[in-house]
Amino acid sequence: MASSFLNGLTKEDRVKLERTLWENQGGVCFISQKKIDLEIDKVDIDHIIPSRDKGKDEPSNFALTLEHFNRSKQASDLRVARVMARFEEIREQSDSDDRGVNLNDVLKSYGGAKAPLAAKIEENTLTYVNNDQDKISLTLHTDKLSGMKYFFTVAPITAVFHDDKTNPRPIGSNIRGLVEEFHKGRPQLHVSLGWIKSTDLPEMRINLFDGQHKAAAQILLGAKELPVRVFVDPNLDVLLTTNFNAGTTLRQVAFDKSVQRRLGSHMLRDRIERFRNEKGLAPDYYEFSEKDVIEYFKGEQKSVKRYILDNVRDAITYSEQNKLRDYIEIAGKGTEKPFSYSAIEKTIYSKFISSLVLETPWNYKEDVGENPRSIEITQISRLMSIIADTIYVGK
Repeated sequence: MASSFLNGLTKEDRVKLERTLWENQGGVCFISQKKIDLEIDKVDIDHIIPSRDKGKDEPSNFALTLEHFNRSKQASDLRVARVMARFEEIREQSDSDDRGVNLNDVLKSYGGAKAPLAAKIEENTLTYVNNDQDKISLTLHTDKLSGMKYFFTVAPITAVFHDDKTNPRPIGSNIRGLVEEFHKGRPQLHVSLGWIKSTDLPEMRINLFDGQHKAAAQILLGAKELPVRVFVDPNLDVLLTTNFNAGTTLRQVAFDKSVQRRLGSHMLRDRIERFRNEKGLAPDYYEFSEKDVIEYFKGEQKSVKRYILDNVRDAITYSEQNKLRDYIEIAGKGTEKPFSYSAIEKTIYSKFISSLVLETPWNYKEDVGENPRSIEITQISRLMSIIADTIYVGK
């Protein structure tokens, strides 16, 4: 942003101002917090609060930044830019999986997901001890629609964990919008949703399964506690189905295709587990076919078939044999990589994954490497690797 104050400085006065800002900031860049060497680093002076947001054009509203970080900043307000620079750092260090940074990474970076709280339930009251050793007693309510019990609380992030199974959605750079909203003091519409198991008590871990972007935005801005609606002993299948439908048929949230496939894969595992349990089969029993599972779930046959195909797509996408995955934008609508996930689905997956329902046992010839689905996953993964080797790897 143009500055009349800076434009009116002599070269000597500007150098003096850079030195003053450098000393006030402890010798580090305001955005990246990386050290600045005034002798060799290229630096910028910029408004902390933009002029358009009524930031003053005077030294009290100036900050010294490394030129690179200021020119590539993701927000005009330097305070928000600093938060987003920290998020990018977390993304680079993310160890969750190939889908990208998620709430788990953000929590761990800020001291969260570390220790459960001591808690107990007596009749319709849950009591827990917070980090200040205060006893918090909360009424357990019953949701009139689902019949599930729940309570509201403001939970310390140390006891909050990310439920990656129910919500495998990664966090993209579009979180900046939420960071800006919260930074300006604008509250959002709903709190995050989590769940606990009473059988785990007295250790209470709050597993967040919805609202992870809002939770992450608050944590990035320094929040040490999160408002959460917590379900007690919920039917996890219902939560998984609810989240899947919210991002697919209802389109309440913008689930990327890759996230939908991961959720579908989880849904398939859940249906297989239910199939075994309801038929009294052993946990390692696989002498049933895809057709058997589909026909068993009356009224869900179309959905279960989709879960099976989602499972195949997900397995190919994250196969170690698939070198092309390094060149696919798995999450979001980024432009850093040559392929979008949707492009891969519309070309390779739609052409080569069989939509026929198998009638052979699930583990048919798995021990000799001749299982139809396993062969399909392996061959398509190799095909994608050939494309990568031919066009991208080392090029």
